[in-house]
Amino acid sequence: MVGQVLDGRYRVDARIAVGGMATVYRALDTRLDRVLALKVMHPALAVDGAFVERFIREAKSVARLAHPNVVQVFDQGTDGSYVYLAMEYVAGCTLRDVLRDRGALQPRAALDILEPVLAALGAAHRAGFVHRDMKPENVLIGDDGRVKVADFGLVRSVDTVTSTTGAVLGTVSYLAPEQIEQPGTADARVDVYACGVVLYEMLTGEKPHDGDSPAVVLYKHLHEDVPPPSAVVPGLAYELDELVASATARSPQIRPYDAVALLAQARETRAGLSPDQLDAMPPQALSAQHSNSDDRTSVIPRSLNIQRPLPVNGDEPQADFNRTSRLQTPPPPPPSHRPRTSRRPRGPMMIVAAVLLVLGLGVGVWYINSGQFTQVPPLLSKTEAQARDRLEDAGLDVGKVERAYSDTVKRGTVISTDPGTGARIRHNDSVKLVISQGPETVKVPDIEGYPLAKARTELKESGLQPGMVKREFNDDVTRGSVLSADPGTGTEVRSGSAITLIVSKGSPVDVPDVTGEDPADARAELEEAGLKVKIASARVNSEFDAGQVAQQSLTEGKQAAEGDTVTLTLSKGPEMIEVPDVVGDSVDDAKSQLEAAGFEVDEDRGLLGLFGDTVKKQSVEGGETAPKGSTITITIR
Repeated sequence: MVGQVLDGRYRVDARIAVGGMATVYRALDTRLDRVLALKVMHPALAVDGAFVERFIREAKSVARLAHPNVVQVFDQGTDGSYVYLAMEYVAGCTLRDVLRDRGALQPRAALDILEPVLAALGAAHRAGFVHRDMKPENVLIGDDGRVKVADFGLVRSVDTVTSTTGAVLGTVSYLAPEQIEQPGTADARVDVYACGVVLYEMLTGEKPHDGDSPAVVLYKHLHEDVPPPSAVVPGLAYELDELVASATARSPQIRPYDAVALLAQARETRAGLSPDQLDAMPPQALSAQHSNSDDRTSVIPRSLNIQRPLPVNGDEPQADFNRTSRLQTPPPPPPSHRPRTSRRPRGPMMIVAAVLLVLGLGVGVWYINSGQFTQVPPLLSKTEAQARDRLEDAGLDVGKVERAYSDTVKRGTVISTDPGTGARIRHNDSVKLVISQGPETVKVPDIEGYPLAKARTELKESGLQPGMVKREFNDDVTRGSVLSADPGTGTEVRSGSAITLIVSKGSPVDVPDVTGEDPADARAELEEAGLKVKIASARVNSEFDAGQVAQQSLTEGKQAAEGDTVTLTLSKGPEMIEVPDVVGDSVDDAKSQLEAAGFEVDEDRGLLGLFGDTVKKQSVEGGETAPKGSTITITIR
């Protein structure tokens, strides 16, 4: 779909991700000139009316959920076979990307991500929504550090990845037991359970339950508790174990009742942790951050009581590794007549030599692996001068500098680097910079007087998009030709912007009233005025005789453009309705009954009925039929 314009408004620029239910694209709203994410349902699912109806209904509900940590829904629509959502575009990455790149996170970082997620879910829970599919893929982390939850309340396509049964929604690694046992009855506590699993994964770098198939994972969710994170990462505070255990209790009655309650527990847990506990570095993070070989070695936990293997005969255990071996003194040599030469003890010298050798090897390995390398510092969104300073501080040179247009990156700041941020690079190597020139601008071409089709082609060739069409009467410009553009000719606008076209409707024409006429006469009169005529297939009851013109789409007094079409609806004749019998009734009651039936009422009092109040006669007897709207005369005596 890249390059297409959906609904005449959303230009698809790039594909971001593909899921089981939809594909997500980066797109430009050509009407408001802003970048957004466009989620387009797979056409195979769009034929399911019930699925589409729920998709739209829940999208409308989420659009009303205004929260800073929720990915907002701006618009929903259809274009042919495409059903789409227009959503907030978050430039950054997902929590899954972070876990894949970094593994386990520090407790402080894990809580910094968990708390805004729970705040978003809490707002949804209090508004009556349940997410049902919380997982790291649905947690977005923007380049500015903001955390947002995506895919609120939207139904998932059920397949082998998301579940094992058509009644279960969600991803198997994060399903609560009750979602498996009682599909369709999930409440806010299923999101609490999934958040507990996500927290475990952030603290340990791995999922609590794994298996060779989804069925194995589902079985473990039902029959095994989530283990404490400290079992995988020794040294984690027990308060974090308790927080995970509370959120992932297999019985929903034991869990916090919604995300708001879990958020309160998470904040209480944070308050009870010391700075050292919050900043405890996971083992793989420590080894990745330190280049000193001694530091790397010290990270590996060493046992203080590791036994040597038993000898082959298995009779006696050898001495422990942690005990210092003592050099056994050999028996004194037999007496010799040669003179003895004094020897200096060699033990300390050998130890010093061994230490120097190890240090030399360590330094050599460090230099080969790390000493001659550095990492490309983060430069995105920095000015060119700031980027140069950062590269210089990192011991790197600025390589080729290119400039490119960008709709999203501020003019004069870095769009990208080669190698990218965090890449391993030798000292004094160069880094290529791509600097934003801001959005590409083009001038609106002169299309006044062009036929509409040609004007649209000219705009597209100029890098612009034809936008809304407005039509106005004009005596000088031919019908269907462009009067002007908005913005006007020569105005500089962003490439891809939508241009409004004002198109001539030609000279105005006065529309004659042809109701009550025969169709042939009505057609001739309208065509003589420069209008086209169409006869509607359906007919209506009216005051006019059957076959005469009962209604016209453009009425007398309104102006139309020459060549416009007037649709004529013919009459079936008046509607015949039964007349109520009002003889003997009072005048007021008689009038009320007749008018309620759809008749006009005329009173005939004569000289004798000036002071009377009783109906003695009616022009159409009760029980007979008369045209609706006709007049019934009542005689009063």
